[in-house]
Amino acid sequence: MRQGHKAIVWFHEVTKKDIPLVGGKGANLGEMTNAKVPVPPGFIVTADAYFDFLSETGITDQIRRLLEPLDVNDSRKLQETSAAVKDVILKAAMPQSLATDIREAYGKMGGGFVAVRSSATAEDLPEASFAGQQATFLNISGDNEVVAAVQQCWASLFEPRAIFYRVENGFDHFKVGIAVPVQRMVQSDASGVMFTVEPTSSDRSKITIEAVLGLGEMIVSGDVTPDHYIVDKDTMQIAHKEVKAQEWKLVKKEGGKGKEDNIKIDLTPDEQKQQKITDDDILTLAKIGKSLEDHYQFPQDIEWAKEKNEIFIVQTRPVTTIREMAAPGPEIEAEAILTGSPASPGVASGPVKLVPDPSQIDKVLDGDILVAEMTTPDFVPAMKRAAAIVTDRGGRTAHAAIVSRELGIPCVVGTEKAMATLKDGQVVTVNGSGGEVYDGKIEFAEEETRAAVHIETKTKLLVNLAQPELVERVASRNVDGIGLLRAEFMVAQIGEHPSYMISQGRGQEFVDKLAEGLTAFAKTFHPRRVVYRTNDFKTNEYRALKGGEEYEQQEENPMIGYRGASRYITDIETFKLELAAIKKVREKYNNLWVMIPFVRTVNELAQTIKIMEEEGLKRSDDFKIWMMVEVPSNIILLEKFIAVGIDGISIGSNDLTQLTLGIDRDSEKLADTFDERDESVMLSLEKAIKVSNSMGITSSICGQAPSVYPELTEKLVEWGITSVSVSPDMIDQTREIIAGVEARLGIK
Repeated sequence: MRQGHKAIVWFHEVTKKDIPLVGGKGANLGEMTNAKVPVPPGFIVTADAYFDFLSETGITDQIRRLLEPLDVNDSRKLQETSAAVKDVILKAAMPQSLATDIREAYGKMGGGFVAVRSSATAEDLPEASFAGQQATFLNISGDNEVVAAVQQCWASLFEPRAIFYRVENGFDHFKVGIAVPVQRMVQSDASGVMFTVEPTSSDRSKITIEAVLGLGEMIVSGDVTPDHYIVDKDTMQIAHKEVKAQEWKLVKKEGGKGKEDNIKIDLTPDEQKQQKITDDDILTLAKIGKSLEDHYQFPQDIEWAKEKNEIFIVQTRPVTTIREMAAPGPEIEAEAILTGSPASPGVASGPVKLVPDPSQIDKVLDGDILVAEMTTPDFVPAMKRAAAIVTDRGGRTAHAAIVSRELGIPCVVGTEKAMATLKDGQVVTVNGSGGEVYDGKIEFAEEETRAAVHIETKTKLLVNLAQPELVERVASRNVDGIGLLRAEFMVAQIGEHPSYMISQGRGQEFVDKLAEGLTAFAKTFHPRRVVYRTNDFKTNEYRALKGGEEYEQQEENPMIGYRGASRYITDIETFKLELAAIKKVREKYNNLWVMIPFVRTVNELAQTIKIMEEEGLKRSDDFKIWMMVEVPSNIILLEKFIAVGIDGISIGSNDLTQLTLGIDRDSEKLADTFDERDESVMLSLEKAIKVSNSMGITSSICGQAPSVYPELTEKLVEWGITSVSVSPDMIDQTREIIAGVEARLGIK
């Protein structure tokens, strides 16, 4: 291992702030262990270990050569490339010291059967919504077998669906790491999933529990339809129970050593009818769920298992699909031809496409109704094209349900006979709110099918966005515009250093490509504001572009190096290309505004605005210029910055926190101290908002803080912030928080 890198950490050594080291799953296992939640013990092979494996074996270039020519929409080529990349990883020799560390850690936890899971690490990577991209290996026993399973988890980072997802969302294959939690295996008599919110209606007063007999992987896969229990969160009493017949269960084969040795056991008629866990178990789980929601200050999606008479929590993650409280679906007088569990609200009509196997997903076209026995992550490309989804098996926490809610399309699960009843090409109407499927197309007025109550607030709610493929879905949500449109994704897609393109006489090509990217957002959101943060690439990121090494020096610390406004007033020709792209878009869409990042001095701001004015971008009624507030000098001299002539500020809480506290936000050792709620940061936020108000300009925030700490959002609204910009998954919760604070303060 390289100096300063840790190969192995135990659960109690990490918290939710250690995602870069141990991924989302690993960080939550550590957080729960430290909070005394009943978590089976274990350790984590860190992302450092994975990156060091790539470095020491020298296989990165070989993998890159395999991936570079790949068109991920060519399903066959995607499968072939995935197999080739995984083969390279599995054939590379794991460094001996690391293999020894894993064996010793496995021995220290007592050996026996363990679960070996993948835990991907990447900023903004929504593990919950696209769960199952990487591998999990259950019932692994023996130190050599554990080492091999770790390497198989690494290889699974290049499963076809994972490659597809990263390319679709603009993630660099080699910046996404993978950690591997190794956890004592719970031999489940019963297992399941718990949501501390009703996942279909987003009713926060309810806790939803689903349960099956045997091992729990059947729930998310949708192999069986689970029992469904609802607990009232206020009274902590069971409000509703649905007991479903379960014909078989999955258990570990006696003497079996791996996942392939898990076997199906047929259940007797009496066993099939029984409630999967007792009422006391349901209430015990609900209490644990409520305590986890209180701990994380956010609704949780929890995996649990019962072994003998003991309940364990094996995973928790935030619920990513909360919307405003769903209104009841429309009343339909026709007779349903199929009924199942409502899994994602809304109504949609279209032709049926029966998909018995993921190899046939290409037959699903835009607007089709995808019908399958169940879905897996391999179905995701087709699910994105579908107007609605219907499955034979699964419950409200099955893969089909989770992904449908993330995509915002109707879904009905557990119909038992959709594949047998429906025919290819048959037009049907799917009511995801009520769990019914109707023959033919049923028309409704738009207001009848609206799935959510529209909340208005005086404080504007904006969204942080970068990926063009999300823009239409996010634009349909209850948001007032984009508060942070990142340039970096679009520049990375262009792939060439702008100075290199200028040297070849191709500057206009850069302008046209950037303008095309910007148009996708400005057009879809028009007339709502789109606040574009001009390019904030650091030198290391610019060097990675084609031709970049010729124009960029190596910097020891690019985070506080040549970036932001310092670059604009020095490399003026490159900045002019960006301004030309903005002007081109604004010829059609005047809702595109500009935000200037990382402004160190008042003079830098003045020079930047002067260049913009010379290029024809001058402040006006329909063109606003904002300044990012992310350097302590911005707070100290805020009045002078505002006096230069800007329309608003937007607080970048990530950089402001690390520069105020003097902490690298990626530091493992100082992760517990890095907190936007530190008194010094809070005083800075309060001053930024109040000074802006007093000088007649708007104030916003676009860092991660409001998405992570709802209580911080409350303070921002109290101080008088004019807008809050959050990640898409936090839109509805943040709108509710803002509305609640405004009601309490009498703001109208």
